[in-house]
Amino acid sequence: MLHRIKEDLRCVFDRDPAARGYLDVLTTYPGVHALLMHRVTHWLWRHRVRWLAKFLAQVSRWFTGIEIHPGAKIGRRFFIDHGMGVVIGETAEVGDDCTLYQGVTLGGTSWEKGKRHPTLLGDVVVGAGAKVLGPIEVGVGARIGSNAVVVKDVPAQATMVGIPARVARIASEPAALSDEDQRRAETARRIGFEAYGATRDMPDPVANAINAILDHVHHTDARLHEMCAALRELGVEVDTTRIPDIKSCGMDDK
Repeated sequence: MLHRIKEDLRCVFDRDPAARGYLDVLTTYPGVHALLMHRVTHWLWRHRVRWLAKFLAQVSRWFTGIEIHPGAKIGRRFFIDHGMGVVIGETAEVGDDCTLYQGVTLGGTSWEKGKRHPTLLGDVVVGAGAKVLGPIEVGVGARIGSNAVVVKDVPAQATMVGIPARVARIASEPAALSDEDQRRAETARRIGFEAYGATRDMPDPVANAINAILDHVHHTDARLHEMCAALRELGVEVDTTRIPDIKSCGMDDK
């Protein structure tokens, strides 16, 4: 038990750069408090001391804002960051090395007894406000985007976004960009927005706005080339010096 507690504390330093030391983590992290209390209540639950287990879980909820049913199975090196509003149901199962952020619900979708809450396999990250509902399985290494609502099984290494959640990408898949995305990526590379230029199929208003700007820049360049060609045909001398990219103007050092 002591070894498991040390693991639970050490994993915080790997996932939260704000952690300052063991005393800091042990005294000021509600996610750690809720997890340590759950280790106790789950032991009581398995040994059929269930009223006391539920009472202590309720006390933990009062102090931390995190509700973990004593019957939930939590793996090793589990971390709840911030934590307020997290709810983990009775038949939920969380594998090793998983991370949850504030407002996450691992909930059920029916009042039937038996398995009714999700199973998270190893190394799953669930973003703030996300809901994972029903007796579904979330594969190893999956990422659930903030505020997503997941109601179906999630493949391993998948990134899920939206309501209801859909697969935005799978990490093991090669990044096969469409012609439009390739054009945006090239335009973004020239003007210094490479990361957003490669963004695809993400419900991010900032990314959507930048993609619209990239499309506008591309069409403006094409129109200028057409105008210059027309002027040259009319005998007008046009400066053919190539306009330098932003990166070559020293902007990459800012």
